[in-house]
Amino acid sequence: MNYVKINFLGGIISPGDLLEILDLLDRLYIRYVSFGLRQQLIIPVEEDLIPALQAGLESKGINYELNSEIYPNIVSSYPAEDIFIQGTWLSEGVYRDILDGIDFSPQLKINISDSNQSFTPLLTGNINWVASVNEAHFWHLFIRFPKTNVVYPWTELVHTQDVASFSKSLESLILSDLPTFYDQENASGTELMSRMNLRPYILRRAQEQAKLPDFNLPYYEGLNRYNNRYWLGIYRREEKFTVAFLREACQLCMATKVGQMGSTPWKSLIIKGIVESDKGAWNLLLEKHQINMRHAANELNFQVEDHCPEGLALKQYLVRHLNEEDTRTFGLSIGIKTRKKSEVFGGIVVRRRPLLFGLFHVYDILCANDFNPNQRTGSLYGSGLPKFILGEQLRRAILSFYKFRSSQVKSFMEPVVVQEEIKLSLCQCPACLTIYNPEFGDDSQQIPAGTLFEDLPDDYVCEMCEAPKLTFVSIS
Repeated sequence: MNYVKINFLGGIISPGDLLEILDLLDRLYIRYVSFGLRQQLIIPVEEDLIPALQAGLESKGINYELNSEIYPNIVSSYPAEDIFIQGTWLSEGVYRDILDGIDFSPQLKINISDSNQSFTPLLTGNINWVASVNEAHFWHLFIRFPKTNVVYPWTELVHTQDVASFSKSLESLILSDLPTFYDQENASGTELMSRMNLRPYILRRAQEQAKLPDFNLPYYEGLNRYNNRYWLGIYRREEKFTVAFLREACQLCMATKVGQMGSTPWKSLIIKGIVESDKGAWNLLLEKHQINMRHAANELNFQVEDHCPEGLALKQYLVRHLNEEDTRTFGLSIGIKTRKKSEVFGGIVVRRRPLLFGLFHVYDILCANDFNPNQRTGSLYGSGLPKFILGEQLRRAILSFYKFRSSQVKSFMEPVVVQEEIKLSLCQCPACLTIYNPEFGDDSQQIPAGTLFEDLPDDYVCEMCEAPKLTFVSIS
């Protein structure tokens, strides 16, 4: 299958513009579309329809990419404003000012986020703007160098009117010196910023470092009241929206003077500003197209890479296991990662690895610091796991999250030190590949968190297969 990608900057979609695209797809008998992790529109297209689709898009002046991600979409938290984010200086006009100032096609990922939310990822971009809490119209800047986990928080704040041009200059500097700043784990933010000409910009010294919010994913589905209006959140289990439904949704937006739709990083759609008198029309539309509006939270908090059927199948497999065990996952996000250096937003990440040239796969479970997906470093909970025990190990990792939440224990150690300390003390059962991680202990045997492997009692056994302690091997 081939994929055509169309960017809607910041996830802000004009119903009229989207309808124009959907009408073209309808004429070509393309029945489904989806939305991506970066709030972009994704169109699956068969080989024989590519020329007609390209000609149609080009005749309308619509920019697109075919089977490539050279120009990633700009992510923003705008779709969550007013419904999940309140009491902030950010408004639609501020987002518009920034996005209207983007006079280039970014090749690096840019995120524009309100600091008072966790619905939209803050640091999955390369150039990440986070609104200042105390300084209206000023933004913190976090640079994550391309193809690395190196994050550099700059000490200055940048004014709203300069965010677009500053991003352009910053991208130009990074791309002009790839050996220094691209796919380099030793890339230096200090060196990069020393090359910036800062004189044209309105800057202000940050009084304090930006504080990343605790993660708490809201329930983003259903027809819900806010202020004196309603917002509609639509999620699709297979990540497919029918062209027929979206066409009628666009037409209803235009007929009821709803000026915008929003795509989200959870591959869902949000429509805001629905008035009471139009609520019935939206319910009828949902009924006509059999749109289920009440999925379990266990399902809504997974993130899967774009157009990745293997990842989607793994998600559904894990969701079934969690549902069978009646496992709570509220407040947690779980990412499924099947490709190297791909971006998923997860407090817990399930990573698939190939063995024997891809004939078999094993899985790792990784946990972000404090289980907050906006934190870039974390710990290894399980490694080299076969699929038949993956669901149970994921359930136990989730239980560790709630144990952490209840204790409210925070780690203030440097991320690199934490990684090295955990790595040196990990031990693995050779029979079932379960890892004993001292950061979490073992609830099933009343082993408290922080207990080193060598301090375990001699009669300790593997929590999964009951192999004795003496058979464990260090994986440092």
